[in-house]
Amino acid sequence: MEVSRKDNEEPEKQNNNNVASIIGSDRTNVIVNHDFSSGMHSWHPNCCEAFVVTAESNVSHGVLDPSKCGSYVVVKNRKETWQGLEQDITNRVKPCSLYKVSATVAVSGPVHGLVEVMATLKLESQQSQTNYQFIAKTCVFKEKWVRLEGMFSLPSLPEKVVFYLEGPSPGIDLLIQSVTIHRESEPELERVTAEDETIVVNPNFEDGLNNWSGRSCKIVLHDSMADGKIVPESGKVFASATERTQNWNGIQQEITGKVQRKRVYEATAVVRIYGNNVTTATVQATLWVQNPNQRDQYIGISTVQATDKEWIHLKGKFLLNGSASRVVIYIEGPPPGTDILLNSLTVKHAEKIPPSPPPSIENPAFGVNILTNSHLSDDTTNGWFSLGNCTLSVAEGSPRILPPMARDSLGAHERLSGRYILVTNRTQTWMGPAQMITDKLKLFLTYQISVWVKVGSGINSPQNVNVALGIDSQWVNGGQVEINDDRWHEIGGSFRIEKNPSKALVYVQGPSSGIDLMVAGLQIFPVDRLARIKHLKRQCDKIRKRDVILKFAGVDSSKFSGASVRVRQIRNSFPVGTCISRSNIDNEDFVDFFLKNFNWAVFANELKWYWTEPEQGKLNYQDADDMLNLCSSNNIETRGHCIFWEVQATVQQWIQNMNQTDLNNAVQNRLTDLLNRYKGKFKHYDVNNEMLHGSFYQDKLGKDIRVNMFKTAHQLDPSATLFVNDYHIEDGCDPKSCPEKYTEQILDLQEKGAPVGGIGIQGHIDSPVGPIVCSALDKLGILGLPIWFTELDVSSVNEHIRADDLEVMMWEAFGHPAVEGIMLWGFWELFMSRDNSHLVNAEGDVNEAGKRFLAVKKDWLSHANGHIDQNGAFPFRGYSGNYAVEVITTSSSKVLKTFGVDKEDSSQVITVDLQGL
Repeated sequence: MEVSRKDNEEPEKQNNNNVASIIGSDRTNVIVNHDFSSGMHSWHPNCCEAFVVTAESNVSHGVLDPSKCGSYVVVKNRKETWQGLEQDITNRVKPCSLYKVSATVAVSGPVHGLVEVMATLKLESQQSQTNYQFIAKTCVFKEKWVRLEGMFSLPSLPEKVVFYLEGPSPGIDLLIQSVTIHRESEPELERVTAEDETIVVNPNFEDGLNNWSGRSCKIVLHDSMADGKIVPESGKVFASATERTQNWNGIQQEITGKVQRKRVYEATAVVRIYGNNVTTATVQATLWVQNPNQRDQYIGISTVQATDKEWIHLKGKFLLNGSASRVVIYIEGPPPGTDILLNSLTVKHAEKIPPSPPPSIENPAFGVNILTNSHLSDDTTNGWFSLGNCTLSVAEGSPRILPPMARDSLGAHERLSGRYILVTNRTQTWMGPAQMITDKLKLFLTYQISVWVKVGSGINSPQNVNVALGIDSQWVNGGQVEINDDRWHEIGGSFRIEKNPSKALVYVQGPSSGIDLMVAGLQIFPVDRLARIKHLKRQCDKIRKRDVILKFAGVDSSKFSGASVRVRQIRNSFPVGTCISRSNIDNEDFVDFFLKNFNWAVFANELKWYWTEPEQGKLNYQDADDMLNLCSSNNIETRGHCIFWEVQATVQQWIQNMNQTDLNNAVQNRLTDLLNRYKGKFKHYDVNNEMLHGSFYQDKLGKDIRVNMFKTAHQLDPSATLFVNDYHIEDGCDPKSCPEKYTEQILDLQEKGAPVGGIGIQGHIDSPVGPIVCSALDKLGILGLPIWFTELDVSSVNEHIRADDLEVMMWEAFGHPAVEGIMLWGFWELFMSRDNSHLVNAEGDVNEAGKRFLAVKKDWLSHANGHIDQNGAFPFRGYSGNYAVEVITTSSSKVLKTFGVDKEDSSQVITVDLQGL
């Protein structure tokens, strides 16, 4: 059995027994005179001419004989593509209802190839400009009837709603045989739908291909394929999307009006691939959303590596922030020529997952090394084994003090033994000393790794040395260092496990084969987060607070002598911002949390070059403009991220295809367009993102291009601070971006005249350990430039552990004098770059991590109580920001005043006028 349907092909008429009933549908046609049987009644040509052709007209258009196909209307003398036929439907549509449009159309005249015909709504209101809502389009050949189908829903009803058909190029006649608009569902129906009921119609293809279509490809129904080797995982049939010429071709279903905004849905699909000699490929579920203002949005729901051997389950969640005029879910992804097989697709309201309880950790033994014989005190390697056929022995001459990062965590500690493990006869890079630690690890504890390492003589290139962990089949990075000399080097790293492993070992690896490796004093110990935060709070009191003296004036001193004073900080001026996206600001709940809790913002993608100019010459600044307007109207400062991105995979193909001259011109145009348009509006710019990890522009245009980018940006907008920005700076796990390499890059740029004004540390970090982060900040702090965490996020399946990690990072940043701001890389579930990193659940509930974030911010507010002294003053110590002071006299008179504390080191004297007390 094989049944097929091609996208845009008019479906065959089916008998009533095979047509699925539509729950709650109202079959009254919104269109009056839908088949032109009453001539042009209720229809109007839009700035063109139209007439009806009947069997009696003795007129035909090629094979379109009205005596055979019935009457139709001809729209002619069209001078613009938007000219066509329209009908006012204002009084026949309701807000929030779902309507299905079906029209039979053709074209005639000077037609060459395919021609587009579109159905559109014109929405008119006296209070605002006219809007146009796209419904659907189809491609037609000359003088062949084609069905155009689509759906629409209006969140609210404007003063006038006009339906019209348009689209062919000027001079081409538009032919219309019939038009119907039926209401498919009323708004009440969705609210009574069962929670476990899928909103996808015919999810298992039991009703053939009804309600399904190809996304610019052909879809076919099968009961088996490949001589019976491929059969459904469930049910009797499955569908294939075939004749695919683009990655985005696939199988789709329109779900307009069936999904509510601000509600989480879960999509589940059973998929596999077939053909074109492709055995594995990425398959993705995607949502195409068109908003009432015709802005398209593509939401990636989930991806999976599918194979040609078995069915794979693909599952993911999505949420619509704003109103949608159309919503289509589709399956896409494999390379052209490879078929997508779909056994089923369901979309249901996602169940709320209860939060995980706080982990119970008995006897954490903070600071106690879990390894055996780290100091080699018995002059043997007992407890260690060689990974691979290398040789382990004990030698003398290693450092006798703990590495600095371990010393910061452990404090006073016994000296090391001076003995080290010498690893010789290494024939593979992974060979080195190892130790099993399976039974020594505890869930949800953060462990710090510390070790001295050195490599043998004979190296002629930098050598990476790495402490690694094998947790079952997973490789975990415990810290790395690059060595190019004969000195001892510190490796500092961290890790955590969140499920019990069946096997766990630690090993040291890395130098090239034949290079000896030396390992001294390797320690793994759990860190005390609370002790570290207690230390940081004392540190913050020193570096973030200043002495303030309130001097009261304006009345006789006798009136306020002995009066009580209550000082409350309203807002800390330390920058705490977040990443936002254009779709987020359509969600009023998101905006409310954002405006209440952040004073800076950065745009996730909307300022990046691939977003503002995806195709050469086609500029899109509307999204960035919308977001900037929201921020500026609410006194939210903004960072510009980013002008360029040095990693080649992020560069548009049209840019990659350019020759050197054209690319240099494009770079200059990008700078000029962006910096002139937003001059003075962005406080910071990340000029060329991730220069430690990519070199596209430098490879194409030479080393000077990076300096020129900074110089030109500064010339165009001198008010903006220009940043470098990179990742893995602070966690010790990437030798490409260690603080030393970052410092070297910054100094090199400055020496060549680049006006580098700030250092961006992205901060996508796992299981953070304070001293490791602080060490990186100390090393970068010597440059004297402001340091910002520009993309901070932490991740854990347990909300309480996620909260712990975020708290650590916030206090580390606030407690370091070189750090001048923190930007979170988002906070709302389903809109984060990493799983399990959100602070607010998708439907608006603040989780444990979000509550901890708010608690830390509350800790960053200074309060003081007391009495005015005999000199008419009240001294206190507080953070910079906005304050309110309430003075209450002995006669119970009150006065409330506000004041600000500036960010300085010296004492600040503030005069408070008590006139009226």
